Amino acid sequence: MEFGLFVQGYVGKRRETDPLAEHKALMEETEYVIQADRSGFKYAWASEHHFLEEYSHLSASDVFLGYLAHATERIHLGSGIFNPLAQVNHPVKVAEKVAMLDHLSEGRFEFGSGRGAGSHEILGFLPGITDMNHTKEIWEETIAEFPKMWLQDEYEGFQGKHWSLPPRKVLPKPYGKSHPAMWYAAGSPPSYAMAARKGLGVLGFSVQKVSDMEWVLEQYKTAIVDAEPVGDFVNDNVMVTTTAICAPTHEEAVRIAVAGGLHYLPSLVFRYHDTFPRPEGFPVWPETLPPYTEEFIELMIQEELLICGDPDEVLRQCKRWEQAGADQISFGLPVGVPKSETLQTIRLVGEFVIPKIDTDPVHRTTRFRAAS
Repeated sequence: MEFGLFVQGYVGKRRETDPLAEHKALMEETEYVIQADRSGFKYAWASEHHFLEEYSHLSASDVFLGYLAHATERIHLGSGIFNPLAQVNHPVKVAEKVAMLDHLSEGRFEFGSGRGAGSHEILGFLPGITDMNHTKEIWEETIAEFPKMWLQDEYEGFQGKHWSLPPRKVLPKPYGKSHPAMWYAAGSPPSYAMAARKGLGVLGFSVQKVSDMEWVLEQYKTAIVDAEPVGDFVNDNVMVTTTAICAPTHEEAVRIAVAGGLHYLPSLVFRYHDTFPRPEGFPVWPETLPPYTEEFIELMIQEELLICGDPDEVLRQCKRWEQAGADQISFGLPVGVPKSETLQTIRLVGEFVIPKIDTDPVHRTTRFRAAS
């Protein structure tokens, strides 16, 4: 199993007391990725969201990733996601950005795509839509065109329902012989099998606990055997996300979790991701979950909803995800936690956890690409 970080420009309530909170949040997240690069993580994923106050201010993730391409040496940089709906980003512009980042990173870029967060985001670009599944039709129409834009000397052009382009040379072409690995951000279990049929890796933002992983992964691994890849190769790869806090002692890790205001992020998730099924009894915005107590943090650890503890405990918790079949575990950084303690988590995981789980120095998608 491989390791990654997921950053999204989370600002939270800090702007109420600090006029520079937005700037600090974005710059801190670049530091986290740079430290992850030094600590042996293999991926860093950056979101693209629009209009989602407090939850995600990382709207221009291509610019963010371009900076990180120069600031890092080995970590793979991924769009988690670039939104390729023509009403949000014209597909040709997306293809150009992907190829440019592939050059700037010298082959370390990973192309994740998806359809947006929920009605607040989607209706900003597609006003009047009443069925959020409408975006699936646009994405389906578009996704198979990217490899053609990258690999055909002159792209043959496209005439679709939602966008069109006459034959043109789409430049630059990607770095190397093929193109970056392609991923899909899955928001529901059926999306895993759909991604597998297209030969796409999955960015699993919907799997929340280890016990949910096994049957979802079974759907994916069964379907990908018969994949008809939209790209140049099959990216048989499932990433899952979870929050992680690692400290020298269990007691310190729990203290950090309690002080970090971890309850606020899930409240923002269901404020904006209104297409996600809302758990029974979950408060409706502007009500939020109550602050987590030490007892509740211990319960979350026990229920495998949070990776938290000293390095030995975090190692055991990560091995549970590996046993469940995850190809990659990506840590959503514990929002509200001070920068020094977040950097501590990254360093401790890099020193004591990653070397005992990720023993293969060759990145799987690099191997796929080298063979193409």
